[in-house]
Amino acid sequence: MADKKLIVVFGATGAQGGAVARALLAEGTFQVRAVTRKPQRKAARELRKLGAEVVKADLEDGRGLEAALRGADTTFLVTDFWEHLSEEQEVAQGKRVADLAQHLALSYVVYSGLEHVSQLTGGRLAVPHFDGKGRVEEYFRALGVPMTCLRVSSYFENFLTVFRPRRAPDGDGCELAIPMGDVPLDGLAVADLGPIVATLMKEPKKYEGQTLGLTAGKLTVAEYAALLSKHTGKTIRDARMSLEAYQQLAFPGAQELANMFRFYHTKPQRDIALTQQLHPKVRTFEAWAEEQKAAFEDL
Repeated sequence: MADKKLIVVFGATGAQGGAVARALLAEGTFQVRAVTRKPQRKAARELRKLGAEVVKADLEDGRGLEAALRGADTTFLVTDFWEHLSEEQEVAQGKRVADLAQHLALSYVVYSGLEHVSQLTGGRLAVPHFDGKGRVEEYFRALGVPMTCLRVSSYFENFLTVFRPRRAPDGDGCELAIPMGDVPLDGLAVADLGPIVATLMKEPKKYEGQTLGLTAGKLTVAEYAALLSKHTGKTIRDARMSLEAYQQLAFPGAQELANMFRFYHTKPQRDIALTQQLHPKVRTFEAWAEEQKAAFEDL
């Protein structure tokens, strides 16, 4: 094991971190140190069975983070705004890891970031769960830490949760309440992030210093609805919801997500060809929908 590069994976029991940890372990040429606050969770136990070293650490605890990173060559960092809904807390977490990456002289960092929307729009539009990550990316760059920033598209898995089709008000089938109109929305299966990060870790010098926009495809809401209808056997259509109506929905974060969709209307850079180059077997939405059709049986 001594000749294998040690990679620390943050958020290892979550969606992104879990996908990355599993892909790195499957690659077989890395040691993986999986970081979690809850090492007794089922997901952590499964990673341990696959060969990961599972350690307990918290992004709020600098001393614990230093112990988790000590001896590592590289790290994959993802932070979770939705856990606390605080841009400043997310920025502090990211900066804490960036400072340690510099202090411990890590050779490479892959950071799951997003655009600094407020800066890009001259303050006209704030999307805190994007903005904080954009600020952290800038901080990494200012420190000179060797890193690649990934900008992941909307997860296909969101169609199982926040984008899940809802019963139409008239009772005729289901609707997708996604306020994109006819503007295509980029998407990616979160599990496909793992092989992409594994590719970067194998050739860090090739991708160091870059910001990579990832997507498996660009579909309108009507096209997403048509494919879901095809693969679930349900009648699903675009609700044609406006941004103004969306931000009035009664759930925490509705305004935040409405602003995200406003930013998505500007068509931020996400590159299908690059994503396919990094992971030739990346799934299309149609392939993902076919795999997940059982999850929509209760519609």
